[in-house]
Amino acid sequence: MRSSDDPHAVNFLIDEPGPDPRNGHVRADMPSIIWNGGMAVIALVAGPFFITPSAIVLFFLTTGAALLLGHSIGYHRMMIHGSFAAPRWLTRTLVWFGAFVGMAGPYGIIRAHDTRDWAQRQADCHPFLAHQTHIVRDAWWQIYCRLDLDRPPRFDFAELDRDPFYRWLEATWRWQQLPVALIFFAIGGWGWIVWGVAARVAVANHGHWLVGHLAHNRGPQQWTVDAHGVQAFDVPWAAIPTMGEAWHNNHHAYPGSARIGLHPGQSDWGYALIALLERAGLVWNVQTPETLGQRPGLSEVPRQRPGLAPHSPHGHAIT
Repeated sequence: MRSSDDPHAVNFLIDEPGPDPRNGHVRADMPSIIWNGGMAVIALVAGPFFITPSAIVLFFLTTGAALLLGHSIGYHRMMIHGSFAAPRWLTRTLVWFGAFVGMAGPYGIIRAHDTRDWAQRQADCHPFLAHQTHIVRDAWWQIYCRLDLDRPPRFDFAELDRDPFYRWLEATWRWQQLPVALIFFAIGGWGWIVWGVAARVAVANHGHWLVGHLAHNRGPQQWTVDAHGVQAFDVPWAAIPTMGEAWHNNHHAYPGSARIGLHPGQSDWGYALIALLERAGLVWNVQTPETLGQRPGLSEVPRQRPGLAPHSPHGHAIT
């Protein structure tokens, strides 16, 4: 449950002794193979035969909307981390766009995210949860397999259970593509289905893995969190396509913040839209490092470029 004492807590995971993030077995997951593999095969095989200017425009528009409204704002910053509040109609709309991404339902994405978040905060965890294996194996594991921990953590979904919309969306998240596909077919034929559904879902799922792998293995780094076995890195080239999520080192430092691009020049379209909604009075209680306060155990990594003083997310030079 969300903690008022620790705004950086893993919100839905029950903090109790017993669960072990280290021991478990990675198994091929047939639903993921059929879903993720099927979408990729359709996109690769049929895509070249159904490519049209309108289909490509549709692909970019729907992928951008799904990643911005759904994955970044709806699922990650709002539902998982509670970094802002919104009225029910807007909350449901943003969460539906999260399912529209085609990655998981609301319960499934929370289980995957919070298990990984919890595990990376321990001194050691399974390489599946740390992305610490060969890049090819990690792709197979993350996209087409599942990890069955011997002693997994438990979750408290009471906050979601109060709204039956979440349970319905969890049961039907894959089927949410069907009405979209029918509308696309009626307007643009098979090309719109191939590029507006299959290619979009394939790129979102495979791209999510790639950025996640890089963000836990290499790249710029300004923060470390003491006692955490897995640290994060930024993936600057992915800032725009991920809507700001690629500043992953910042996110590990301030997971409860609605703003992830914390420093000058760090593009964060997700926060830009949240700030716009806040000015319009549609969201409130927007959390940033300024409102969250200094996080205990957060250490600054000295910058590599000489002559430049590192800056805190509060805008002050650190000396």
